[in-house]
Amino acid sequence: MSVKNLSCGLAFVLGVSAAYAPLAEAADKKETKSAAREALAKKEGDADAEKALEEVFQAAENNYSLLKKGGTSLNYSFSFSYFGDQAIDLEVDNSSLRSVNVSPSANHTFTNAFTFDYGVKDNVTASVTIPLVAKFETQNDLESYGMGDMSFSIRWQPWSVVPGELNKTLFATFSTATGDSPYDIIVDQELSTGSGYYSMGFGGSVSKVLDPVVLFGSLNYSHNFAVEDLQQVRGSRILEAVEPGDSYSVSAGFAYSLSYDVSLTASVQGSFTQATTFDFKDTTRVVEVGTDDEPEQRIIVDNNKSELGEQFSGVMSFALGVRVSPTTIVNVNTGFGLTEDSPDMLVGFSMPLDISGLKSFGEE
Repeated sequence: MSVKNLSCGLAFVLGVSAAYAPLAEAADKKETKSAAREALAKKEGDADAEKALEEVFQAAENNYSLLKKGGTSLNYSFSFSYFGDQAIDLEVDNSSLRSVNVSPSANHTFTNAFTFDYGVKDNVTASVTIPLVAKFETQNDLESYGMGDMSFSIRWQPWSVVPGELNKTLFATFSTATGDSPYDIIVDQELSTGSGYYSMGFGGSVSKVLDPVVLFGSLNYSHNFAVEDLQQVRGSRILEAVEPGDSYSVSAGFAYSLSYDVSLTASVQGSFTQATTFDFKDTTRVVEVGTDDEPEQRIIVDNNKSELGEQFSGVMSFALGVRVSPTTIVNVNTGFGLTEDSPDMLVGFSMPLDISGLKSFGEE
């Protein structure tokens, strides 16, 4: 029975008692009032709007939640991203440029990710994420299935959480290159499932509960490590090394509580990536050496560099969090890109997986 129903029932009982026992003694009245105040007081476990909103919000934004020491959780998330473009074949005729063919191209990426969290301390949580990726590309009719880049992260709250004040969290991430590298595949014949390089990131996030709203924001820097000793054929050149640019990202948004069990989250994220440098060697330049009587051809290997310019990506996303059981919150999200370098469409959902073995492990 809820506190509200309990208080109404007590008020009714007290009213009836007052009507039919007008001669009750003052001591009895005092005892009855004390009992009523005790019944109306919030008990441990009663619904709390602020706590419920924070719980739903944390289920959607894991960067802002930490586990108790020894606590464990396993979460599953699915995401789909779509990149659409137009491939244009051009022809130069008598110094004039004309279009020959325009063909649409699209990249579809489906990612199933499992994230395991473990509470190292009350204010420190370690996580590992294992993604399984399926990719499809329409222009060349390609597809690929495999593991993506595994990542490890640790979240730390150096300052204790004070109700009504900013909740501050620091985090560090390390991403591996376990997926199929785009620098090892056969170009135009295979698709990659990973980035091809290792990266390490650092950042911080803040959130604040202003019932019925939670405001949040984060800032992150990632250093991407160079890749060497490559031998990938790209046209007439051979790719030998890649130096990816570092990236910076910022995000901000809010979660609004529609009820104790439902919340709506809206956020915007922007990321800036510095220029990426590609080191090639060209094996197609042939020069004539020797004399007219004894001509000789010699292949000259030239080392040259190519650069992919700076990129800026922006994404607007919305998420709906719904409590489907006392211990399970399902989040459904959708989003769209705001810049040319962003996905055209994003769709996904996430939910916790309840495995009793994990709880037993955390309680040892």
